[in-house]
Amino acid sequence: MYKKEIEQYIDSHRQEMLDDICTLCRINSEKMPYVEGKPYGEGPFAALNAALEMAEGYGFSITNYDNYVGTADLNDKEAQLDILAHLDVVPAGEGWTVTEPFEPVEKDGKLYGRGTADDKGPAVAAMYAMRAVKELGIPLSKNVRLIMGTDEECGSSDIEHYYSVEKEAPMTFSPDGEFPVVNIEKGRLPGHFTAGWEKSEQLPRLVSFKAGVKTNVVPGKAHAVVEGVELEVLTATAAQMEQETGIHFEFGEESGKMHITAVGEGAHASLPYDGKNALTGLLSYLTRLPLAECGQTKTLKKLLGLMPHGETDGKSLGVKMGDELSGDLTLAFSMLTVNGEGLDGEFDSRCPICANEDNVLKVIRENMANIGVTLHNETMTAPHHVDGDSHFVRTLNAAYELYTGLKGGCESMGGGTYVHDLKNGVAFGAALPGTDNRMHGADEFAVIDELMVSAKIFAQVIVDLCS
Repeated sequence: MYKKEIEQYIDSHRQEMLDDICTLCRINSEKMPYVEGKPYGEGPFAALNAALEMAEGYGFSITNYDNYVGTADLNDKEAQLDILAHLDVVPAGEGWTVTEPFEPVEKDGKLYGRGTADDKGPAVAAMYAMRAVKELGIPLSKNVRLIMGTDEECGSSDIEHYYSVEKEAPMTFSPDGEFPVVNIEKGRLPGHFTAGWEKSEQLPRLVSFKAGVKTNVVPGKAHAVVEGVELEVLTATAAQMEQETGIHFEFGEESGKMHITAVGEGAHASLPYDGKNALTGLLSYLTRLPLAECGQTKTLKKLLGLMPHGETDGKSLGVKMGDELSGDLTLAFSMLTVNGEGLDGEFDSRCPICANEDNVLKVIRENMANIGVTLHNETMTAPHHVDGDSHFVRTLNAAYELYTGLKGGCESMGGGTYVHDLKNGVAFGAALPGTDNRMHGADEFAVIDELMVSAKIFAQVIVDLCS
């Protein structure tokens, strides 16, 4: 019902929708230092208020929840469906080639820029779905609310604030994954660990090491400073490592010390095999150098032994596992800082339904303790699972099939979304199966036709669930 009208509406508003996405994507909304009245800093505040102004301009009733979250309501009827999107982004990172991160451009049917896929593009697609239903005059008996958060990438404290004053709708989906329906989100262990040792000045030595921008991002670059190693040795080792790993190494000299940069390929930590981890690549490289034996080098070698370059399944940490419903455990070594006296590091593990604190958290803690490294986590996030045969999920799949001609179904993902702690929440869209939109990496993009069909699907879901 209303398929023809919905398709005509979205198609006729194609450029307007893209312009609105670009408006939001030009705002650098990565988390910034707290400013009074702006809990996540200037960027997320600016993005939220731009989106709310946009929604109000299209005739929706808006509410700003203390600049944590903003909402747009289609009508004033009983709550039925929430659409949970976010306007914050991960840091821009390096390695962009098509455009600058916050200068969105259209090329070859794709819209490039940070946030185009995660999650500003899908948020605007949901807003246009609501516009379509509203402006076509399709009668509804219940309300749909678009909820736009600003801290999804850094812990979702924004949505905690929202649900401290508002109730969960009977049904919720987040356009922050992929089609068809993601009804299982893996559990998560964002591990934080430290170690210390007696300082050594013996040459050759590692002066410092730094890699990673966020726990949930596979680092595309890593940096180290060494002293007492000849450039010829550094470059010869680099040539061998590059052939083995695909990691590229660059060198510079300053004050008698050599600065080394490893260049890999960033990725979302839930899909660590999609990237080339510069952190583990540089650690592997350093273990090949003739550095003096000391507490630092011994610990780093042992740490690399637990999370070796190229391994993403936790095997060496003793936690490799999987199940039929939710797939395999993944693990990404994502952040590390090293100086002469100690290290501070983080990893990100996405854990299937069969995982728990006994077979993951305690095992990792014990294996790290065996090499003198302390894991500080006391708990982990449990997996999330919604019945794939519910009326809600079947309705989502029916709309997906109607507009794509593809078979619906249920999937599991390692990425966590806003719905992880909701009773009846799933991820739904906004990328079609097989699309690698480089989420969290350089040259992030959204396929424009996929954004358009997403808006159509979302509009149909609103009609089917709220009429």
